[in-house]
Amino acid sequence: MIIKIKNWRKFTIMQIRTAVVSSSSSSSLTLPIISPTIPLGLKRLSFASFSISNIKWNQGFKLNSRKSSAGFRMETRASAAAQPLKNADELIDSVETFIFDCDGVIWKGDKLIEGVPATLDMLRSRGKRLVFVTNNSTKSRKQYGKKFETLGLNVNEEEIFASSFAAAAYLKSINFPKEKKVYVIGEEGILKELELAGFQYLGGPGDGEKKIELKPGFLMEHDKDVGAVVVGFDRYFNYYKVQYGTLCVRENPGCLFIATNRDAVTHLTDAQEWAGGGSMVGAIAGSTQREPLVVGKPSTFMMDYLANEFGILKSQICMVGDRLDTDILFGQNGGCKTLLVLSGVTSLSMLESPKNSIQPDYYTNKISDFLSLKAANV
Repeated sequence: MIIKIKNWRKFTIMQIRTAVVSSSSSSSLTLPIISPTIPLGLKRLSFASFSISNIKWNQGFKLNSRKSSAGFRMETRASAAAQPLKNADELIDSVETFIFDCDGVIWKGDKLIEGVPATLDMLRSRGKRLVFVTNNSTKSRKQYGKKFETLGLNVNEEEIFASSFAAAAYLKSINFPKEKKVYVIGEEGILKELELAGFQYLGGPGDGEKKIELKPGFLMEHDKDVGAVVVGFDRYFNYYKVQYGTLCVRENPGCLFIATNRDAVTHLTDAQEWAGGGSMVGAIAGSTQREPLVVGKPSTFMMDYLANEFGILKSQICMVGDRLDTDILFGQNGGCKTLLVLSGVTSLSMLESPKNSIQPDYYTNKISDFLSLKAANV
């Protein structure tokens, strides 16, 4: 079955899914279920004519063109209830790589969660590869490396993947024109990663001080060379940025709308939850009536990038996180084992709620349970 879509940028994911389902009534094709919160594809994917059963990305790190490894593959799995982690050794021995979320798993705000250093040391001593993935775009990989060091953790920059890096990596993967500019609604981390990737940018924290004087006849100008608007968590968010980003997306032909993540809340301190990057993304989505392309979790972009970068088999990965709708879904979308820790956003009551449809393979209180559960089973 071939589906042809003209002017695909105007379609939402739900509209495309509806079109696909209605067009497949006479076909035996099994359709992937695509979550409306996951971006349906990367720009190099041709939506002029594509087959649902044979999708590929024309990226620098090419992905095979197979049903089982479509670039934006979303799978539904049997929603068996998550099991409490009872035998840590069994899980540790079953995988080669552990991917850890950071906020709510390794630290809360600037406070290290108890038992983390000993747990990471134990996993490394057993030959496990450790990777740290965060949706927080306020820092670059290098800046996150300094945070790990400050907290007393020995983590290499190459082991860290932040959504700020993912935004720059995505633009590189689609050969974003170097003569085009990126307007940033976000903080220093995005700017630094764009600079390292060789892209021109404007906006960022500096625009946080700008104001609009709304007087009769006022027309706000914007740079017509902006080819992408990247939105991440931004403590300097204001109306100037909303209007500038909106004008770029709506008026610049082909301008991309990229979100580092759509997290509802984040951990700025260990005392409470704070409004997350999803609130900034939601403002631009509302004003432009466009859904963003999300490069952070739970999008599979970072998972595919990591698998290619390290040569990792996804079946040999365990994703460890504190959020169901980002971390656990990220692991499930990538075909990995998943472990939910209750040290961050998700509580046991939230996990067991009848309203929750996302079930990890296992859950436990915190990652240092690897040590106690290991000892209990010796």
